[in-house]
Amino acid sequence: MAAACAVTASLTLLPLSRSGNDAFDEQGTGPGTAHATQTRADDCTDPEASLLPGRAEGDAIKRIKDRGKLIAGVDQNSFQWGFRNPESGNLEGFDIDLVRAIAKDILGSPDKVIFRAIPTNQRIAALENDKVDVVVRTMTINCARLKQVSFSTAYFQAGQQVLAPKATDPAKADEEITGFNSSLAGKRVCTAEGSTAYEALEKESFGSVFKDEHDGSAADEDKLTVPNQLDCLVRLQMGEVDAVVTDNALAAGQAAQDPAVELKGAPFTTEYYGVATKKGADDLVSRVNKVLVDYRAGGAQSLWMQSYRNWLKDGLPGITAPPAPKYRD
Repeated sequence: MAAACAVTASLTLLPLSRSGNDAFDEQGTGPGTAHATQTRADDCTDPEASLLPGRAEGDAIKRIKDRGKLIAGVDQNSFQWGFRNPESGNLEGFDIDLVRAIAKDILGSPDKVIFRAIPTNQRIAALENDKVDVVVRTMTINCARLKQVSFSTAYFQAGQQVLAPKATDPAKADEEITGFNSSLAGKRVCTAEGSTAYEALEKESFGSVFKDEHDGSAADEDKLTVPNQLDCLVRLQMGEVDAVVTDNALAAGQAAQDPAVELKGAPFTTEYYGVATKKGADDLVSRVNKVLVDYRAGGAQSLWMQSYRNWLKDGLPGITAPPAPKYRD
């Protein structure tokens, strides 16, 4: 059943890159603060440091208010983060809750949202081409991306980890994948195009096979590097790859969908998700940071913790608070 659901979800995503109209639209359905010095994209030492929270309005906020809707780039394939409930047909998940909180603050209603599904490798293009106002799609903040987009403060901490089938044959224990290590040698590993997982494998692959022959060209086979991260789970279920490398936050949701797979080893990176906006949309970044201040407030009863308990606690237990925000001086 899990495999069938994963395949269906994967096929329903329509990438923004093909034309202006082919992504679906759906209308309405803490701890202490740290401070850092000014962070520039060309001299980036603390990428999680963002603008101070505020409510001042500029061009980005005005466009949203004039339109009467917040346009958010999201995923509809990531179980527990951004996925379509097969019973109600609505988008749900941790990221979706945050989008609705942003819409409520700017427009007065959590339902004043147009959701646009975008593949992993089109998140930045969607912002650059004004297809969306924000991207809330498990997007890691890093220095390379700060050259192209702006980010809010971090709203979740994750790490890269390996997802692979559970061991079933003791006689083949020597062949088992145990984590991000030499056990990947000779194995076929799947990642999403444009992901930090792919970048990690470029730095250290342990002898694994993780690139398609024509990566980055029109002839790209999309076998090992795929547009959407959930496609990796489908390929794993079909035996076309041996392992997936992705954020443990996403992998936990995939393991919940398919009991035949599990997380292997420990996370080997520390990464933070942020709300992305078009580069230079400072009024919107500042406003989102104000939303996040309110979203984190209240300790165990905060909206952040309520959303975590609702969507993520079972797969990612033990989290007691959101990451503390960092701001530029």
